[in-house]
Amino acid sequence: MHRWTILKNSRALSALSHDIGVVIIAWVVAYLLRFNFNLSAEFISGMWMNLLWVLPLQAITFSIFGLYQGVWRFASIPDLKRILKAIAVSGLLIVAIYLMFKPFGVIPRSVLLLNPILLILAMGASRFAYRAWKEHRQYGSMGAKGKPVIVLGAGEAAIALVKDLARSETWQVVGLLDDDEAIVGRQLEGARVLGTIKDLPTFSSKYEVQNVIVAMPSVEHLKRRAAVDAANACDMTVLTVPAFDDLISGKVSISQIRKVEVEDLLGREPVQLDTLGLHDLIEDNAILVTGAGGSIGSELCRQILKYHPSQLICVDTSEFSLYQIEQEFSQLKLDDKTNIIYVTANVRNEKRIKALLTTYQPTVVYHAAAYKHVPLMENMNVAEALSNNVLGTYTVAKACNDTAVSKFVLISTDKAVNPTNVMGASKRLAEMVCQGLQGEGGTKFVTVRFGNVLGSSGSVIPKFREQIANGGPVTITHPEITRYFMSIPEAAQLVMQAGMMGSGGEIFVLDMGESVKIVNLAKDMIRLSGLSEDEVDIVYTGLRPGEKLYEELLADDEHTLSTPHDKLRIAEARTADFAWVHELLAWIESIHDEDEDVIKAGLKTWVEEYEIDMATSKHASRTAETVPIH
Repeated sequence: MHRWTILKNSRALSALSHDIGVVIIAWVVAYLLRFNFNLSAEFISGMWMNLLWVLPLQAITFSIFGLYQGVWRFASIPDLKRILKAIAVSGLLIVAIYLMFKPFGVIPRSVLLLNPILLILAMGASRFAYRAWKEHRQYGSMGAKGKPVIVLGAGEAAIALVKDLARSETWQVVGLLDDDEAIVGRQLEGARVLGTIKDLPTFSSKYEVQNVIVAMPSVEHLKRRAAVDAANACDMTVLTVPAFDDLISGKVSISQIRKVEVEDLLGREPVQLDTLGLHDLIEDNAILVTGAGGSIGSELCRQILKYHPSQLICVDTSEFSLYQIEQEFSQLKLDDKTNIIYVTANVRNEKRIKALLTTYQPTVVYHAAAYKHVPLMENMNVAEALSNNVLGTYTVAKACNDTAVSKFVLISTDKAVNPTNVMGASKRLAEMVCQGLQGEGGTKFVTVRFGNVLGSSGSVIPKFREQIANGGPVTITHPEITRYFMSIPEAAQLVMQAGMMGSGGEIFVLDMGESVKIVNLAKDMIRLSGLSEDEVDIVYTGLRPGEKLYEELLADDEHTLSTPHDKLRIAEARTADFAWVHELLAWIESIHDEDEDVIKAGLKTWVEEYEIDMATSKHASRTAETVPIH
């Protein structure tokens, strides 16, 4: 057992012993006050005899209400509320037992009233007095300035943080911990480097610190994760500073401390971009983004603005999504040469799309508009998913070709690989449409394929966060399900990088790192919320329609080619020609009145690697003879 755990148990025992003494004193004083310090022998005997059952009753009640789980050093209003509840319940129990059984004679009614009042005063005052004494002893006159905290890290960010917190009334820095043993013992902005991060259990126990700030925004992700894990192992509240990019850009200051989120644990190393190449592609040019109000589309817009386009045309079918991004961008200080245009349009509206391209003449079109929710597209919306994701892609891509747009970049998904759902199959068809339209000269069609992004609309992290806030349960479809994750900014940056590098017809595959087990993700989120797995249940609900246990970035018969960028590879996938594309489009336009199971069976003839979900298809066994053959 860890030393700090033993210490914690001994504190609990000491607190219980203290309260037992307080119970005895309060009981005796209540009698003395009732009889003006002149007790008869009869009442003295009754006082001690009744104390024999009052004392264990109150001790058990206090334990049930958790009075010995906290630390007196951090006694606060919630602790006082627990004391009030525990004393109130024990007082009512004493009255009830006395009235029913009268175990050892008469207890004066005024004693039953005075006793809980004395207990509240003694137990509450002793805890807060101890807190004041400890803070004065450990931190002197500075202890009143704020809660003690240990800072992990001793780099520029940590030093700036210590400097800012010196002016804060919320926090008092006890010291710093850093893995560089050469600086242990040094003073930085008045705070001492106490030791290394592995010494955190020792110093958190020694100084009775419950809060830690991870101030290492520029170090490798795995080191930040190790620091957070070390703090969690000590049952500390873990805070962190803003991301390094945000600090450099000036969007936030180092003192804007926040709780560690699961995105911090899943974070990856910053993307190295060819900024000169992106400036050549975007600066002083018009750029159009479809699905601009969505998670990926809106982040693409944010990243594009950094490269100073002459015009950014934000296209989305949702008026509200456009309004939200318009409100966000209206707060930015943009240079005068960038004009942002917000357009409502359906990507299947050929005339509308062609008019936009003719009017604004964009150099690059990023196509992020798509229906992406797997279960929703699997039932009742199959034809609509194919129409929007395939016909919509064709409409925009064909219009780009007709209006001499230099590049068209399709945002695809890992669900397009060996798809088991309609959404994934529709995105695979969209990829093949772009390859079929690729000809000599004209628009260069580039596809970028990646997995889940952190915090995107409809993704698992916002869902888990809401479930935990509601007290659970956290619902997971399967205990073995895994997913790849990357941050939205990283995905958007790599999409831009791939779009710049593409010469036409390629499918770029992003390096998604290691896959994450969703149950481990849920456990991380529960722990970071300050709760335990005993407090929030995890419930397995079964795989949803069309859902895989794991996602793939390459099909079984695909290989990849390297690129100059270490996070991008090119998939050598099955391609299609122009005639095939037109046969596909004719089929999609003909299926709107068909039974959905017939459509899924027909889909198998166009996407050979598509596996129909038998659980959601009543007629999955129908042969290909029931559908058009191309």
